[in-house]
Amino acid sequence: MSLARTRTTMPEDARREGVLAALIAHFVAAAGRTETALVQWQRQVGSVVTARGWATLVGAALSFALGYTWGWVELIAIGWGLLIVAALATAWLIGRGASSVELSLPVSRVVVGVPATARLVAANPGRRRWGGVKLELPVGRRTMEWVLPALPRGGTFDRAFRVPTERRGIVHVGPTRTVRADPLGLMRREIVWSQVVELRVHPRTIAIAALSSGSIRDLEGSPTRDLTASDIAFHALREYLPGDDRRFIHWKSSAKTGTFMVRQFEETRRSRLMVVLDLDPSAYVDDAEFELAVSVAASVGARAIRDARTVSFVVPGRAGAGPAAMRELPTVTRDRLLDALCVIERDERTTMLADVARAAADGLPGVSLAFLVTGTGRGIPSLRVAASKLPMGVETIAVRCSPEGEATARTVAGLTVFGVGYLEDLRAMLARSASVA
Repeated sequence: MSLARTRTTMPEDARREGVLAALIAHFVAAAGRTETALVQWQRQVGSVVTARGWATLVGAALSFALGYTWGWVELIAIGWGLLIVAALATAWLIGRGASSVELSLPVSRVVVGVPATARLVAANPGRRRWGGVKLELPVGRRTMEWVLPALPRGGTFDRAFRVPTERRGIVHVGPTRTVRADPLGLMRREIVWSQVVELRVHPRTIAIAALSSGSIRDLEGSPTRDLTASDIAFHALREYLPGDDRRFIHWKSSAKTGTFMVRQFEETRRSRLMVVLDLDPSAYVDDAEFELAVSVAASVGARAIRDARTVSFVVPGRAGAGPAAMRELPTVTRDRLLDALCVIERDERTTMLADVARAAADGLPGVSLAFLVTGTGRGIPSLRVAASKLPMGVETIAVRCSPEGEATARTVAGLTVFGVGYLEDLRAMLARSASVA
């Protein structure tokens, strides 16, 4: 009999434990949801109530506590007064106002110094007039503010404003938000209406002549005067010599002359460029030198992309050896390259220029023409050391930028060194060197 009772009570105990476990799990889940709701409520309240508002609420609570404890009618009256003021300030925030605030930026890319304009349109489709709300819009490092006038039903508030483009970089515009606050400053409610839009301010570039210096043999290149037995640019026919590839025998000519004739080709070549922009702060005297260097490097890279040439745009990485010594910028399109150059800045922890050249020689095979763009703080010996790290046969041009300086061109131990004071100097020097070549 005792064994039967034991078998009967065991399933009942298991059911009770299951029910208890389910209740505990439900309680834990409810507690978690409650905690999440409280945290969200706390964040919302904290974003609405100002420091002055918290002081008012704390003052009301203390007045009630002391007044009802000690029976001071004056403190109780003060507490009710503060609570009524806080309630009126809360009621001031009721309503959303405008149902749409649109922020538009006609262009997403401009050249440094070129004016750019954005537009802000707020609409009120409500039945009653609405206005007196502050409209805030961050534009770069500053915040623009407007007080919306009283708008009738269907009325709009339309404003165009300029976006600063004095310096290369990315200017963040937005988000647009309306701010409703009571006259005493106890409560402040912000409503975000738009996303952040970006205006990319590109460095200034200049159109330069096609870069024809520095060539290597390539099937898609331009023909030269060097003759070869196999390529795609046909030159002439000659008599067959032992060792010639029989695939290039021209049978019609051979039948006419009675002698085997083979095709002869002109060797084709194509420039493969590498642009290295120095980011070492000690290489530049001031910001103007660095900005000119960015514009020079961007002009060379943009021209190479326009000519559909293979180009690698390299900037130093953080100090260290191996592939981390350099970083390649995207060169798929001109805009992609200039977008990347918007955020390039000097770095005190940058890799030395010679280490960058060594890493480029190891990681970028086939380079035939290299531009080293830097400032006047970089001496000629340092540039020669960097050029020596590149493979033999690579034509290297060092460009030292000095705003409003004299244009110079010289060759030091096989290294061509340009000194440019204006972007136009770069165009003239490259055109002169191309005509001499």
